Amino acid sequence: MNATSFKSLVSVPVMTLGALLVAAGFNLFLIPHQLLAGGISGISMIIGYITGGNIGWLYLILNIPVLIWGWFAVGHRFIYWSIFSVLASTLFLQFIPVRKIAEDVLLGSVFGGIIIGFGSGLLLRYGGSSGGFDIIASIVTRKRDLPVGMIIFILNGVVIAALVMFTKNWDSALYSLLSIFSAGKVVDLIHVRHHKLTAFIITTKTEELLSKLLTHPRGITIVKTRGAYSSAERDMLMTVRTKYELAELGKTIKAIDPHAFINIVETVGVIGDFSKPKD
Repeated sequence: MNATSFKSLVSVPVMTLGALLVAAGFNLFLIPHQLLAGGISGISMIIGYITGGNIGWLYLILNIPVLIWGWFAVGHRFIYWSIFSVLASTLFLQFIPVRKIAEDVLLGSVFGGIIIGFGSGLLLRYGGSSGGFDIIASIVTRKRDLPVGMIIFILNGVVIAALVMFTKNWDSALYSLLSIFSAGKVVDLIHVRHHKLTAFIITTKTEELLSKLLTHPRGITIVKTRGAYSSAERDMLMTVRTKYELAELGKTIKAIDPHAFINIVETVGVIGDFSKPKD
């Protein structure tokens, strides 16, 4: 069994585990203290706190339009796994009781963030997401070279501001920010820290890869290479992607050329448009 087949085999249980951790972080740490997670889950929590509605079902309902948007704007594989994780998280939110594991709100916010971040990181690493702002970020990075981290921070800030507006409780808002910060740091540890990465792909199936990869709005540069030991000539494809596209890129390459050599390096910054030319 090659690495690609093994990863495909473990995707379902790992994605399920990720969804379970996200739901556990919500019901056992954040919701009992009426704290917020980031993104659409935070919006569903606010609505749930105010109306008394089921936060799990609100989470699913609010994610539906984003998932539909992503289906047409992003790769189907990414959205397929995101749908799976959102549905799994919704079901786990129904079965895991809302119970206060940590009496101290500080511990609840930090450890809730850590558990949610671990689950979200697993989902991203295996090609999906927990829905919401992750999908919006993936769409934005495909259309515009914008600072996605700042965009997500601003969106989360709006969610926190809404909490303050309705509850008049600054302590809950600040603890929620601490939870979101903790989750983000753990996601970075499990997935990748930089938003942009450069992939160097050495392959003998250049045309097959190009026909698939060029459907994506990213530029690709072909560099001729020669092996020092074998003297065999091959092509090296260089492309800059965002961290939200990394798992999909790896699966696409390995499906076409299982023997391709892929080197992923962190990209601190890009000067100029890193989308493919529109001509």
